[in-house]
Amino acid sequence: MSEKLEFLYLQEEDVIEAGVLNMNECIDTIEEMFKLLGTGDYIMGGPNRNDHGLMLWFNEEEKFRNMPKAGPDRRFMSLISYLGGEFDVVGNKWYGSNVENINKGMPRSIHTFTLNDKDTGSPLAIMAGNLVSSARTGAVPGVVSKHLAKKSAKVLGAIGGGAINQSCIDAVMKSVNHIEKVVLFDINIEKGKKIAEKLEAKIHKPVEVVGDIDECVKQSDIVTVATSGKTKPEIKEESLKPGALIILIGSANFSKESYQKHRVVADLWSMHKKWLQDGIDHPNGIESIDWTMSAQLLEMIHNGEYDDSNIDDIGDIISGKKEGRKSDDEVIICITGGLPTEDVAWGYKVYQNALKNNIGTKLPLWNSSYLTK
Repeated sequence: MSEKLEFLYLQEEDVIEAGVLNMNECIDTIEEMFKLLGTGDYIMGGPNRNDHGLMLWFNEEEKFRNMPKAGPDRRFMSLISYLGGEFDVVGNKWYGSNVENINKGMPRSIHTFTLNDKDTGSPLAIMAGNLVSSARTGAVPGVVSKHLAKKSAKVLGAIGGGAINQSCIDAVMKSVNHIEKVVLFDINIEKGKKIAEKLEAKIHKPVEVVGDIDECVKQSDIVTVATSGKTKPEIKEESLKPGALIILIGSANFSKESYQKHRVVADLWSMHKKWLQDGIDHPNGIESIDWTMSAQLLEMIHNGEYDDSNIDDIGDIISGKKEGRKSDDEVIICITGGLPTEDVAWGYKVYQNALKNNIGTKLPLWNSSYLTK
């Protein structure tokens, strides 16, 4: 007869109490995660163990009336991975996304995160995942800036003022201690001004709001891009400062010259290459992966216009396998895609904090498994 099996349930208020918004700890955790990726101590989905996740693909027209149809940021995804090192655990982020949620007073995407024992598969925790996801997403530019920004970086540019980029700004400010001001571009300038007031109170640095992307990019030594929707911001080659670090958390368009001229670093390039194969296999071709941060570069690779052997992974740089910044004038474009291992790393830390501080609710999966009676 099996023993009682319990897991820890953490609602959003619990994960906040357990420190999910502690950006300093999150940055350290994500940096350690990238080190493990650099050494290969991880497993993601698929036979090549580098899949981002499994996604439900929607069509613009469906045969059945009630079936979900394609729309901006509309998808369901399951992101599973194992992360080794001090984590040594399996996790899965399950989420649905629909930009129409905003009109209903809900977040664009709604996340649930689970942790499981690597040997038995037993659930360790089920938790509200939105803040786990937004914090780890924000921490990535902090880690990237720590390792790739030029030492004299003083201006941080932010394209998009939503919750994710606010988290990115917080992380970069904590990782690069000589930033003197933030320049924020948002398509809604009045909304941007309100966000700027909120940010200034948090980071204690001036936040300048501009109504033109070029004005933001031209001033900035580091730029974080985090926007959603079909319209992608365009970053012009002539606007890039020498030594600029551009971090794509959301999508942006560059000129082909920019990609061919400047260094490209990825969170895990093998994951992005799998998206290219997904696009090739899709009935609509590579246009179907236009939602990915690497879509433009993947199309260039598909058309023979770019050699992706030039792309380095940030994990390889952090673990010492590859060289970091090569000069103060080197322009670096860093493409991220949201790694499942990031959720596992930060979700596990939140779970451990909850256990230590007796936070959350223990729930039984069973008192005695029917299948073992």
